[in-house]
Amino acid sequence: MYIRDMFDKEKSLISLEIFPPKKESKIETIYDTIFKLKELRPDFISVTYGAGGSTKDTTIDVSSFIHRISNVPSLAHLTCLTSNKEELNITLDSLHKQGVKNILALRGDYPLEGYHENHGFKYASDLVKHIKENYDFCIGGACYPEKHLECESLHQDIDNLKQKVDSGVEFLISQLFFDNNLFYEYKDKVRKKNINVPILAGVLPILNKNQVKRIIELTGCSLPKKIKKIIEKYEHSPNALREAGLAYAIEQIIDLLSWDTDGIHIYTMNKPKATSHILNNIKAIRGVVCDECAC
Repeated sequence: MYIRDMFDKEKSLISLEIFPPKKESKIETIYDTIFKLKELRPDFISVTYGAGGSTKDTTIDVSSFIHRISNVPSLAHLTCLTSNKEELNITLDSLHKQGVKNILALRGDYPLEGYHENHGFKYASDLVKHIKENYDFCIGGACYPEKHLECESLHQDIDNLKQKVDSGVEFLISQLFFDNNLFYEYKDKVRKKNINVPILAGVLPILNKNQVKRIIELTGCSLPKKIKKIIEKYEHSPNALREAGLAYAIEQIIDLLSWDTDGIHIYTMNKPKATSHILNNIKAIRGVVCDECAC
């Protein structure tokens, strides 16, 4: 099923994101996580693409497995910066043959060893145009409520987003954020630029202190005073910090749902138990009756 056909003004979507096993690990190690997340009845599950395409084949296989076995639509991430057009076409052909219908088109990060022109696509908008011209996928894109780290300003970042959407992006998934007001303000600015595709809000539950440090390094996202207080109070009590982090994520999602956000995209970090806790606490808000699961 195409994700573009799922959006309903009367109900927010709930999607989950997982990352595939590393190349040295067996693909079967992710199956148990997928089955547990399937029981939570998400609208779709997205599968990340390792840096520089390092998990390319695994991303394809995992996306196909979700689609075929769990009967949940999958969203395969695809980056273009370190691949040429021929390599990207091979990946796109493989996804098409395996029945995957949805792609999150991304530029990808610059490799640590340096970037060399590969006669491919330098920007996500270039990849989007190529997919639209040659394939029949539903295409999603990323957006950044606090701007992309490499952009000089939020204004410039939104201009880049407009170009990406005009190229054919049909829905957006936001970078994670911890302050909902930043997301609401961002959404207002985006709509004023005539960017009217659905936007799913990216939410990451805080589960440990080191995770927060890593998040800030990778995304540059800001921490509200409330989050800082939680970390300060419970940094030496891992279980208490985990519970407080889950409670904050639940509160954040309930607020987003109250404002009729198009969808919630939960970065699960392959932790089905934590994700189950969150969704079981918001199911009454969504008006969904979920079966109890063992995860």
